[in-house]
Amino acid sequence: MKILIIDIDITLIGGVAKVVSNLANLLSKKHQVDILSMYKQNELFFKLDKKINLYFFNQKGYKHINKNTYKKYKYNIILYLVFKFIFKHKYYCEKIKIYFQNQKIKQIISQYDIVINNNYFLFNTIKIKNVNLIQIMHGNFIYYSKDLLKKLHFFDHLVILSDKQIDKWKKYHKNIHVIPNFIPFISQKESNYKQKNILSIGRMVCNDEKGFLRLIEIWKLIHKKYQDWTLTLVGEGELKYLIQEKIKENHLKNIILKPFTKEIEQEYLNASIYLMCSYYEGFPMVLIEASSYALPLLAFDIHTGPKDIIEDQKSGFLIQDGNLKDFAQKLCILMDNENLRKTMGKKAKEKIKKEFSKEVIMQKWEKLFTS
Repeated sequence: MKILIIDIDITLIGGVAKVVSNLANLLSKKHQVDILSMYKQNELFFKLDKKINLYFFNQKGYKHINKNTYKKYKYNIILYLVFKFIFKHKYYCEKIKIYFQNQKIKQIISQYDIVINNNYFLFNTIKIKNVNLIQIMHGNFIYYSKDLLKKLHFFDHLVILSDKQIDKWKKYHKNIHVIPNFIPFISQKESNYKQKNILSIGRMVCNDEKGFLRLIEIWKLIHKKYQDWTLTLVGEGELKYLIQEKIKENHLKNIILKPFTKEIEQEYLNASIYLMCSYYEGFPMVLIEASSYALPLLAFDIHTGPKDIIEDQKSGFLIQDGNLKDFAQKLCILMDNENLRKTMGKKAKEKIKKEFSKEVIMQKWEKLFTS
């Protein structure tokens, strides 16, 4: 089959871009796969199979704030960044709508058997006869507006990442398929649990959706007791300057900030525990990746995401959302017990092999294509 996968920006360093890249590489083993990216901010970060054709609509990058901008807006930085985020995406919506009204674009799409859309801005613009349209919903049901949900019937199939909210999705679409994200490669390497280093990875975006600021608050509760431990934060984004300021203000010398890297494997291997403090997630790839290196996991029990991956008390701990004190206490339990870290980490890896391998997920996609 000829398959087109659509994404807003395949060059972004984040979860959706990684998921799209992984999916394209997987499907290209049996199908002809192309990717259509609406924007190009950076050079391609995640590797694509040489057989995959990659097309861009707009190669102009986005503007990010720098240190000088931060200093100017230091005392109202959160308000500034939130408005920046809102207006930026409003601009994207209008531009995407214009592009897809172009008949030439429709002609391109009409050449494919299947179109897999990863961008929920696209509605009523690419409906073409004999093209099977599939929409992947990467986020939590509760964060989508009713107006948007009512338009989902436009697609032939709807893919959700978890069955936790399937009853809610069924109210808006009759063809629902649960296909979680997967890990393309399960490493033979594992943490040895002796490194006194804790890891958290994510985009440091303006609304702090990954919860780095509250992770710093958690670290404040325990860092004096564990001065020989380090907390490594890997990520980039507009919020990084505020995170740096918060670290300095609280004299947290054992927090290390690092940029995203293509050599991320070494970061996992250098850690003994993985933390996630997100306020919301769709299906967090970082938890799957951390599990593949047999790291025990800690995360807040938010609406969706962590509970699909973490088995509480077995492969890690799920903490009541917002309970920073309990999070800190559970973290201390793991920091004090190397054997527990190893036991939980091994169970985390077992679950990944069983439920989120590329072989398991490929079967689910093939079943959808033939349905």
